[in-house]
Amino acid sequence: MAGCNIAVIGATGAVGTVFLNILEDRAFPTGDIRLCASERSWGKKLIAMGKELSVEEATPMLLSEVDLVFVCAGSDISLEIGPLAVEQGATVVDKSSAFRMDPNVPLVVPEVNGDDLEQHNGIVSVPNCSTAPLVMVLKPLNAVNPVERVIVDTYQSVSGTGAAAMDELRVQSGQVLESSRITPKEYPHQIAFNVLPHIESFHDNGYTNEEMKMVWETRKILHEPNLQISATCVRVPVMVGHSEAVHIDFEESISPGEVRQILSDTPGVTVVDDPATNKYPMPIDAEGQDDVFVGRIRQDVSNPKGIAMWLATDNLRKGAALNGIQIAEELLRRELLLRTARRN
Repeated sequence: MAGCNIAVIGATGAVGTVFLNILEDRAFPTGDIRLCASERSWGKKLIAMGKELSVEEATPMLLSEVDLVFVCAGSDISLEIGPLAVEQGATVVDKSSAFRMDPNVPLVVPEVNGDDLEQHNGIVSVPNCSTAPLVMVLKPLNAVNPVERVIVDTYQSVSGTGAAAMDELRVQSGQVLESSRITPKEYPHQIAFNVLPHIESFHDNGYTNEEMKMVWETRKILHEPNLQISATCVRVPVMVGHSEAVHIDFEESISPGEVRQILSDTPGVTVVDDPATNKYPMPIDAEGQDDVFVGRIRQDVSNPKGIAMWLATDNLRKGAALNGIQIAEELLRRELLLRTARRN
């Protein structure tokens, strides 16, 4: 579909900014582009697809004039804008957690479960920034040798919290070096030169909401409701890029060489695995890149049927904006937009 009219909600935020850059990089087939954000940003000028555009309010009239709505904001905004946009005939791609576990809303990583888009009712969810890279690795391996259990520990950058957290890390880093007093705002404790084993609120079971998202979302995306998975999510003083230490138990034994070959043949995954020459994935190298980078692939010494690995990815891209655009591209390819269907 040429000239697809789109609206970007949250265009001024960290994900929204990256989204607009990727939109141009991938030459997404846009017609009119409408940029929306909170009231304090109305009238602000942004560049999108080579054009200077003004940030607007996301009114019902505006939503009725577009085919696709990308929501790059929080759950409260998504819960308000999502159903309203669908009522106006637009298809919604939402990066927040608002609809992820709704059984009527597909939760999609196109390379993993693109066929789920066939069942959408107007809203499609983008998975959590820590879930997306994990399922990119698990899917091709599970297809060859069923996965029985996954233990994953994440090392998540401050950009996952937003632009204000990135600013706080910059400020606090200077304050630490100057031996100045630090007053945390975005996090409960100092993030500069520190790590926080705490992302989002705690559940009664002792796991955080971020950790339980990884459990629930991974099961849903892989269509494996009984997959055994446990996560520990940690915030680290890195600007952009999430890393994960992943331990996978398989039904049958599998060698590190087999795993490397399977992942090397997987679109969207790049294997960087030569520890002898200090080559392994790092967030500093993943930043600005689209792929999930995987390395440190080795036999789990505690389980002959287990493999351990390390991965890194740009959380603002594959973990959010890029995945949303890939969903839109797949919706267009399959001719699944609500407004297109109605016109036909």
